[in-house]
Amino acid sequence: MSGLTRRVEMFVESGEDPRANGPSLGDERATLVKYLHTQRLTLDLKCAGLDAADLARRSAEPSALSLLGLVRHMAEVERGWFRVVMAGQQAPWLFRSEAEPDGDFDGAVADPAVVARAWEAWRAECAFTDRYVAEAPDLGVVAHCEWGPISLREVLVHMVEEYARHNGHADLLRERIDGRAGM
Repeated sequence: MSGLTRRVEMFVESGEDPRANGPSLGDERATLVKYLHTQRLTLDLKCAGLDAADLARRSAEPSALSLLGLVRHMAEVERGWFRVVMAGQQAPWLFRSEAEPDGDFDGAVADPAVVARAWEAWRAECAFTDRYVAEAPDLGVVAHCEWGPISLREVLVHMVEEYARHNGHADLLRERIDGRAGM
């Protein structure tokens, strides 16, 4: 069994981790925003220091899953929930289309311009989300999506869940690239 196990390098030392840890005494909005921010920082951290080729590296055939694809996907998810559903904007997809429904992953290629565009889009969508949430009168604001009415509260909880699930993928992808693992 010892031949199958190895010690992996931890991602960051606990004193160097940019994410806040521990309980928060904030209200519901502050708590949800903190958890969303922490999940975003985790995705950013998992991608830190990698070049375009590493970011675009696929998990395993035939999957199109990559760290770059996750960044592009999360830009689409933020955009869809906050610009389109909650704010009611007519915002076209960034990376996918009807012809390419998996364009966020399939188009995640090892090109520095593609990487730069992905980060730019993701940061812009995160900033929009942050403004929208800060300006909302309360978390009970309701919008309508294809499944029916949904509150801002539900969308924020969903976003934390969505990032957490994909950050699990990011953990495995990063470990495959350079052996770095951790929170």
